[in-house]
Order: sequence, then structure tokens, then C-alpha cells
Amino acid sequence: MEDEEKSGAGSPVSRREFVGVAVAGGAAAVLPADGKAGQSGSREVAPRLPCTLTINNQQHVLQIDPRTTLLDLLRENLELTGTKKGCDHGQCGACTVLVNGKRINSCLSLAIMQDGQHVTTIEGFAEGTKLHPMQAAFIEHDGFQCGYCTPGQICSAVAMLQEWQAGAPSAATASLDQKGPVELTDDEIKERMSGNLCRCGAYAGIVAAIRHVHGEVNA
Repeated sequence: MEDEEKSGAGSPVSRREFVGVAVAGGAAAVLPADGKAGQSGSREVAPRLPCTLTINNQQHVLQIDPRTTLLDLLRENLELTGTKKGCDHGQCGACTVLVNGKRINSCLSLAIMQDGQHVTTIEGFAEGTKLHPMQAAFIEHDGFQCGYCTPGQICSAVAMLQEWQAGAPSAATASLDQKGPVELTDDEIKERMSGNLCRCGAYAGIVAAIRHVHGEVNA
């Protein structure tokens, strides 16, 4: 019996004593320093920091938790729910917004990182009841089905055409020596939009919508 109670050969600590110490240590790690659980003030709260953002041409002076993502700030704090939370890992593009005209995945950016910047969400594209040309083209060419990814697709498409106009190459660009915009082929559009996924598979309509807007702008 004595041998069975020992935690190991030659050990002065019994198994019963060892288990008791382990349980007590686990409880100590979980409980606050004062040993009392469930009382207010036992957890530290992150201090809120000032943050000023211009969103869709409207300035917002905020006090925010520095751990808040730009996506959650838009959706949960400002009720701009057009921007969607998809994968929340920067892989699907549903949360794409524009910061100073450039597209980013808002789920990967802390809101505090954009302090002082200009943010455009899908709600900022239309002028009253007049749709942005890209919004109208998505409707005309059936660039969506369920519509969940559509706000991010449109934001990305608008920024993509601006990047193309500025001469930015893509992985599909044949030569990096060309000055100015390259030919905007379907392969170029697909590559430049590859960060935005559509589970419904409306890619043909998306490409057609972008090509439509590109044709109007460069007519």
C-alpha cells in the first residue's frame, strides 16, 4: 500500500499529495490575486484611447479600446454594417474598405492604427439615390448572388482600377518595363481581384462589371 501511494520510486510525495498540490496550483492560476472570483474590479480593463477618423466624409471623434479592429468599430460601434465579417483572417476580402483611397482588409487593422485617416465604406459610394458606376455595373451584369461579399468586391474593384490607372503591375503583368497602365485583360482583372472571394461563384459577372466601368472611364 505504501508503494502504491508514492508518486515515484524514492519520492517522498504521495500521489494523493501530488494531485492536491496540482489542483491548488491550477485554482491559484485562475483566481485573481486576492483569491476572490466573480467580484467587480478583479480584471483589468484596457484604457480607451482617442481616435479621430473621417468615415465617408464624416468626422468621428472616438474613445476606443485599442484592441478593436477597424471592422468591429465600423460594424459594432458605428453601425456601418455594409462592411461584412467573413473569415476574420484577411483571406476572403468581404471586409474590404478604402483607407485614403487604398483597399485594405479591415479585419486585419486595428482601428487605432488608422487615426487621422479617411475611410470609405460601401455606404460612402452612392450620392443619395444615385449609385456609384461600379454599384450600377454590378447590378447590370449580375455581379452577385447572395450579396454577402459584394460590398468588399465593389470597394476592391474601385481601388483596383485606380491602382491600374497609376500603372501598378500585377502577378499577371507580362512585363514590368512598360510605362503607364498595362492592357486590362480578363486575366489582369482576375489576378487583381483574387483577394476577394465569392462563394456563389459570380466571378464572370464581377469581371464583366469591372470591364464595363473600365470601358466607360476610358471611352
